[in-house]
Amino acid sequence: MASVPNFHALPMFLVVTMILLSTTPLASGQCEAESKNACHDKAESMKLKIIAIVAILVSSMIGVCSPLFSRLLPTLRPERDLLIVVKAFASGVILATGYMHVLPDAFDDLMSKCLPENPWRKFPFTTFAAMLAALVTLMVDSFAMSIYKKRCAKASVVDAGNGAGLENGNVQTENFGQGHGHAVEKNDKASQLLRYRVIAQVLELGIIVHSVVIGLAMGASENHCTIRSLISALCIHQMFEGMGLGGCILQAEYELKMKAIMAFFFSATTPFGVVLGIGLSSVYSETSPTELIVVGLLNACSAGLLNYMALVDLLAADFMGPRLQTNMKLQVWSYIAVLLGAGLMSLMAKWA
Repeated sequence: MASVPNFHALPMFLVVTMILLSTTPLASGQCEAESKNACHDKAESMKLKIIAIVAILVSSMIGVCSPLFSRLLPTLRPERDLLIVVKAFASGVILATGYMHVLPDAFDDLMSKCLPENPWRKFPFTTFAAMLAALVTLMVDSFAMSIYKKRCAKASVVDAGNGAGLENGNVQTENFGQGHGHAVEKNDKASQLLRYRVIAQVLELGIIVHSVVIGLAMGASENHCTIRSLISALCIHQMFEGMGLGGCILQAEYELKMKAIMAFFFSATTPFGVVLGIGLSSVYSETSPTELIVVGLLNACSAGLLNYMALVDLLAADFMGPRLQTNMKLQVWSYIAVLLGAGLMSLMAKWA
């Protein structure tokens, strides 16, 4: 099995990036003044941040681990219809996360009045970055599959040739055909498995990016009114998003160690961002031009990645696949689940 890129070094990269950026000058006094209001209370905010770290960590673990233990429950095994419906619901959550949460935040950052009008409000950088991120995701997806299929094609020729046998100097064409058929079937399964693994890792990449940004913003904020409303919203958000990622990890059929690593990084990323934000709160400013640009671009790229993954690799792959195409009732229930997931996450945009 060919390996896929390991994106788990990304949090350390983001740490270094944000530490370097936090040393840049802050925004103008006017922008700083606009960020202050009666809800600013450092002591109260710190209590809520500690509660948020624990609550978000637990809800994230519940969300991402529930599909991984589904094999222990007969009704949630991969071959059962219920898991397909649950996965559709989680895919709707991921889709709405990109469109209703991450993308609007990117617009707010990159269109902020704290940034110079030219070029930031003269050109739609948010949608441009999201578009490029979606194209890059497509490239990663395509190149990974192309490389592996070429390797499989070479291996199938060798395997079929070895199984052909020689009799009196003549190739046994029947054995060759059987060997070639088995090789093709084996390679198709391996190719599908690799696709699941690429999907799982690229999806986790997008989730990690916006999770660090969300956690960083919460950790750096001293607005206890905002933090209080975010805690419950983010717990629900992380739980459902984790279910979507957990379903992808389950399909990828990783070994226990890899499953544990991916589940840990998903669960710990947002709390890690909160801790990082607390550490940088003395120098980090939500209205600093540099922070607005970096966070805005990260959010835009994450939105493009999440939207591509939700529409192409999750929803389109399932709804255009043979299982749903041959079962109209299951297809209808899956559409209802997608709409419910997207609707719930869209409703949460009012608070988070």
